[in-house]
Amino acid sequence: MAACGLFRSLSSNFFTVLPLLTRSATLSPLRLASQSYFGRTLATSCRLTAALKFTDKHEWIRVEDDGAVGTVGISKFAQEALGDVVYCGLPEVGTQLAQQDEFGALESVKAASELYSPLTGEVVEVNALLADNPGLVNKSCYEDGWLMKMTIGNPAELDALMDEAAYERYIRSIED
Repeated sequence: MAACGLFRSLSSNFFTVLPLLTRSATLSPLRLASQSYFGRTLATSCRLTAALKFTDKHEWIRVEDDGAVGTVGISKFAQEALGDVVYCGLPEVGTQLAQQDEFGALESVKAASELYSPLTGEVVEVNALLADNPGLVNKSCYEDGWLMKMTIGNPAELDALMDEAAYERYIRSIED
């Protein structure tokens, strides 16, 4: 994660650093990051996971900019535990879900796992790419491997979900 933060910091400050990189002396990224060339500090997480909220069953939801719709998927921890996903059973568009309702299942070469809704709402879209390529869940669980999009019927339910730091602590606690 630190490398992701370093890359994000370097890429977001590219034009500030560009004159330094064109000099004949070679500067390492760590040396650049330690200098005061950057106007912002290194973040410990990537932008992809920063806005995610997690459940204790390892689903995540990312609230879209309008605040009315959220994208749902499974965490990196869950997809690694499952192994190679070979089938995604997803709900129909229009399905009404309550928080913690089962909405589908993932099958892998190792096991099958039920999927649970992180919030109350209605399914407005499912990831059609997963029908032909369920391995996207493994390759890109926070981007291309999302499962469904749903309306957010009760925004207050978001408060009960874990942010990234709390989810990481939760993972460590169940691994011990």
